[in-house]
Parts: sequence; structure tokens; C-alpha cells
Amino acid sequence: MTTTPQMTELRDKQQKVWSSGDYNRIAALTVPVSEHLVEHVGVAPGARVLDVATGTGHVALAAARRGATASGIDYVPALLDIARRRAEAEDLALDLSEADAEALPHPDESFDLVLSAIGVMFSADHSRAAAELVRVCRPGGRLGVASWTPEGFIGGMLGTVGRHAPPPPGAQPPTRWGTESVVAELLGDGVEDVGSVTATVRQRFADADAFADLFLTYYGPTFAAAGRLDEDGRAALRADLVGLAASYDQGNGDGAVLDWEYRIVTATRR
Repeated sequence: MTTTPQMTELRDKQQKVWSSGDYNRIAALTVPVSEHLVEHVGVAPGARVLDVATGTGHVALAAARRGATASGIDYVPALLDIARRRAEAEDLALDLSEADAEALPHPDESFDLVLSAIGVMFSADHSRAAAELVRVCRPGGRLGVASWTPEGFIGGMLGTVGRHAPPPPGAQPPTRWGTESVVAELLGDGVEDVGSVTATVRQRFADADAFADLFLTYYGPTFAAAGRLDEDGRAALRADLVGLAASYDQGNGDGAVLDWEYRIVTATRR
């Protein structure tokens, strides 16, 4: 596959988005998703595991705790620095590299398990990223991807942001990866035994306003979108985020309690 200038430009824009804000303030919310992914695929001691778009290292660290030989890649250096510090604090060995999901710095068939939790779904070129996942997985190895669903809360949040600040030309909805049939098509004929499970992770905030302010301040996509709007536009975006959180709230007056739906899609490399 060749990378077009449009895709290179889109990748650079997305890298800047994820470098903005302070994703470390948000990342902890996805720990249960990463732990579920590692448990679901059955990471075992000695397995060679790659965590694609590792961010602050959730999946790679969870795999290393199980005795796996864990590696991770991400294109945001500041997030990799946090992953390294976390590994050092736990005395865990991680091989971390700065790289794109669309160009993994590893030879063909290098890993027993190739995983990504709330990561590869945000790649610029979905087809190329999927091909790379398959390429570096050994025959008989497993691929596992956890992604927000289009119909879930985060799918609604990303849709809300996109209505206020449309994504750049060529960008595909990241929540496509939250649909089993789409992931099966992306992975193509190189895999078999595609299946999925759907789950939710429960999040708690002081109230709907606290959710909106946290994400507008620290989460790259919402932070960057708000920065493209004028004062009225930012106020309108915030109001819609507050309204979305309120519509999902199950807290019965005891803070905002939100269930965020995600889907884990797995496959076996032929």
C-alpha cells in the first residue's frame, strides 16, 4: 500500500490533536477496557504481545503483568514517556517505539498477539492500519481490538463534536471499528474466526457539567475542536456535551453515572 499526500496530512493533523490537551488526565478511564481485552484474548506468560497505539501503556502493561513479552507503539512521544515511567514504577519490561499504526516498525509475523484498546480506531488510514495488524501477527496468532461503538455514549460524543467542528477531509469515523462486520472487512482474507463481544465501562463524574469540562480541557479531540470555535461556538458545544451526559445519566441524583459501550473484535491470523 502507498500513502497518499492526503493521508499523510490527515495523519499529521490527528497526531497534533492527540498531542493537545492532556490525555493522561483521561486515559485512566479506559483502564477497565484494556484489562478486559487482555483477559478476553487470554494473554499468557511468554507470549509476544504488541499494543498498537498504546498511549500511556494500558494494554502493554497489563500483558507484561501476566508475564508476556510486551511491546507498544504510539505516535505521541509524551504519552510514551508516561508509559515508560509507569513500567519503571512497576519494574516491568516494555519495548516502546514512536511509530504510526499504519507503519509498524516490526518484521512480518513477529507477535503471537496484536492488540489495541481505544487506539487503532483513531488511525488516519483504517485499511492500512488493519493490514499492519495482520502483517505483524504470526499465523495462528490472535488479533484483538477494543473500540467504542457508534451507538454508544462515546460514539454520541464524537458525533456531537463533529457537528460543531467537522473533521478534516478524508477522515473516517473512528467508531467504525466498533462494528464487527466493518473490522472483519478491514482485516480481510488474512484472518478467520472473527467474533466479538460487547460490554460497558461505568464512569462517574460529579455531574454532567464536570464531564463536559473535563473533556473540553484535557481530551484531545474535544479540546482541539473547541479551539477551532469562537466563544459562542464553544458554549454551544459545551451545552450539547452537558445535554448528552445528562441524557445517559443513571446516577439518580448521586453524581453523573455513565455507561460507555465498547466492542472487542477478535480474529485469528491464517
